[in-house]
Amino acid sequence: EEAVFLRKKITLLRAFSLLIGSMVGSGIFISPKGVLKNSGSVGFSLVVWFACGLLSMFGALCYAELGTRITKSGGHYIYILETLGPLPSFLFLWAEFFAIRPANSAVVSLAFGRYILEPFFAPCAAPVPAVKLVSLLGYYMVLTLNSWSVTWSARLQTALSIVKLVALALIIVPGMMLLAQGHTENFQDAFDRQSLVLDKLPLAFYAGMFAYSGWFQASFVREELVRPERNIPLAVIVSVITVIVGYMLTNVSYYTVLGTQDVLASPAVAVSFVQRAFKSLISVVPVLVALSCFGTMNGGIFTFSRTLFVASREGQWPPLFSMIHIRRHTPLPAVMLMFPLVTAMVCIGDIYHLMNFFSFSRWLFIGLATLGLIVHRHRHPELHSPFKVPLFVPVSFTIICLFTVAMSFYSDPVNISIGCTMVLSGFPVYYLIIHRQMSNRCHYLTHKLQLLLEVVQQEIKTY
Repeated sequence: EEAVFLRKKITLLRAFSLLIGSMVGSGIFISPKGVLKNSGSVGFSLVVWFACGLLSMFGALCYAELGTRITKSGGHYIYILETLGPLPSFLFLWAEFFAIRPANSAVVSLAFGRYILEPFFAPCAAPVPAVKLVSLLGYYMVLTLNSWSVTWSARLQTALSIVKLVALALIIVPGMMLLAQGHTENFQDAFDRQSLVLDKLPLAFYAGMFAYSGWFQASFVREELVRPERNIPLAVIVSVITVIVGYMLTNVSYYTVLGTQDVLASPAVAVSFVQRAFKSLISVVPVLVALSCFGTMNGGIFTFSRTLFVASREGQWPPLFSMIHIRRHTPLPAVMLMFPLVTAMVCIGDIYHLMNFFSFSRWLFIGLATLGLIVHRHRHPELHSPFKVPLFVPVSFTIICLFTVAMSFYSDPVNISIGCTMVLSGFPVYYLIIHRQMSNRCHYLTHKLQLLLEVVQQEIKTY
């Protein structure tokens, strides 16, 4: 009896919670090991963390301007489509669906499973099959919630964002207390140049940027944001500054309590930290970390389903995935599509190999999206944008992204080559199916699935 479309339910607070909830997840609890391992020393790792935060701010500002210039949802995909054309946007979509997003979700899910089981098996490591089983159960719970209600998904994200900040505070406070008491022995000779290996630095940046990744999430739900021209820049700036400060203090706390070898040897850095510094919270912090990962999973599913929804609406994905449940008003087919690939990657994957595998493709296309901002400015100088960043911000961000992607071929040629092959495999698919519009032959199957899932096309344009 009422029009079926995605409602504007994302307020400024919910946008802030979405960004905080997406950034503060498994990354800060698993990436310190990857950053330290590939940067070589405590001092250089802290420099990498700050540089990643600054780079994230540059990228976030670029995306805030893109979000005010381009009024559609879809994030990276729609920005590349509108600025660089259909072929690069489809290659992003192809890599995102088959590599970037399932690998990212698998990393976060595995971190969730590891941390939630850690207190039950300490001081031993949790069995790998048990970790993977719990990881999948957590992912399926989030998947079900996002299929059920947009409002409840947003409320959960707000609540878990508070939990994430509490988890960071429980790590920061005891570390700062020890540092104030003069425990600086782990910072002696912090910048040891002998341990610095330059060709490994891109992998250190990948690990650090993985921890910050999430600053772009508001752009995926642009059509569902209340007052997006105001709320996108505001939410982005406040959330990224909050996370930079929190991450720097958290890493200083880690190094104050744990030595370099302890961080490198730990399968779960936050748990090792609590075992050393705050034994009374040994069973609390891992649960809070697991809930942080749960929130990141929720934010990832919430936003990526909108990418598939928009790509389907633009004719580059099967039409079923641009449909909305007639009662729940959720993009049900788009939400459900990811679970087979995520299940497979959780079952066969390892966190750090998965991280390098998807990081190449992700940062390649983020660099292309910000390149698209430069192109869009040149093509449409008459277009007034309510939020505009200095030109050096997108230029420097694009150069750094593409340079890091190029350097990563020397750092981890096997995983990066797999990621590159995954991107290139989208070329024949585009020209054989999308370019020729052969997908119309699936109309019968689409109709049957539409009846089964009780979904219809959006009736009102929200952009």
